[in-house]
Amino acid sequence: MTLTQKYVNDIAFRAVGCAITVHKELGPGLLESIYEECFVYECRANGLFVEQQKELLINYKGIVLDKRFRLDVVIENVVIVELKATEGIIPFYMAKLLSQMKIAKIPKGLLINFNSINLVKEGLVPLVNDYFGELPAD
Repeated sequence: MTLTQKYVNDIAFRAVGCAITVHKELGPGLLESIYEECFVYECRANGLFVEQQKELLINYKGIVLDKRFRLDVVIENVVIVELKATEGIIPFYMAKLLSQMKIAKIPKGLLINFNSINLVKEGLVPLVNDYFGELPAD
């Protein structure tokens, strides 16, 4: 399989569908950890390969640091999903996700805030980076 923008977007689309299903079932107002478990379940039930709380090392100029960070959810190794259950999406969350995408060399990210009335209009921010731009379109 050749990695393309279309493939990455298709995976992201499927992930958003799973998030919508969870949001419709549970609604807003619960803990982030509950949404994460349900979202991962829904993704796996829809045939997606999912890694939950994936730990990454930081490689700084060829030096592997003792510090690590965790990615909420990685889908098919091409989309990072940062899950939130907060009052709103702030710029810090987007900056954090972009940094995670860069360090992990993953082309697309989805910031999903389940504490919203309309998940698609208020609680979803899709992001891409240079790795996405370097992929062929089809």
